[in-house]
Amino acid sequence: MPEPASRVVLVDAGKSLDVFDVVEVNGATLRVRTAYLFELGEEMKVRVEQDGKTVELNARVVAHTGSGDDQITELELGERTAP
Repeated sequence: MPEPASRVVLVDAGKSLDVFDVVEVNGATLRVRTAYLFELGEEMKVRVEQDGKTVELNARVVAHTGSGDDQITELELGERTAP
């Protein structure tokens, strides 16, 4: 995956929800800030938009670091999914 991602959104029930603030993309790991506390191991579909290209990927929550406003959620990016 190219770095850095300009925008990442949660895809849920066919709707795009802008709930992530991208902090870092490092290979197959995406670090984001979000107001939502997703469960460890939770799987979701995300849409990554960058340089005029869009791809949908499966993602899994692998960690939460920090606390309060400094909390970072780490997502492990998986395989590409059909839009």
